[in-house]
Amino acid sequence: MAHVLVVEDDTDVASLLHLVLSSVGHEVDVAHDGGAGLAAAYARHPDMVILDWMMPVKTGIEVCSTLRADPEFAGTRIMMITARSSPQDISRAKAAGADDYFVKPFTPRELRARVATLLDAG
Repeated sequence: MAHVLVVEDDTDVASLLHLVLSSVGHEVDVAHDGGAGLAAAYARHPDMVILDWMMPVKTGIEVCSTLRADPEFAGTRIMMITARSSPQDISRAKAAGADDYFVKPFTPRELRARVATLLDAG
């Protein structure tokens, strides 16, 4: 299974993501702000990063752009999971380098399927 880094400031959402992903065998690390998320990504080089958009220290867009600018993360899959759902937001996330964009709320089944698809594509 894959190593997944979840960067989410809402502890309830972070716990849900951890539970759902670890239940199917993924190794999951959690960071609660964008700065800690970047540090964790550089320390562990995960297969996938799941980012919330609106977080303290650095936004998910900033984290995504930073990772995409570094060749070490060229093969890392990045998914944004956020409540922001406008076409402009989706375009901005894709332009920053997100591989997928998933709007909250979500079901565990949808999450597992989207993560599996994204990891299989990598």
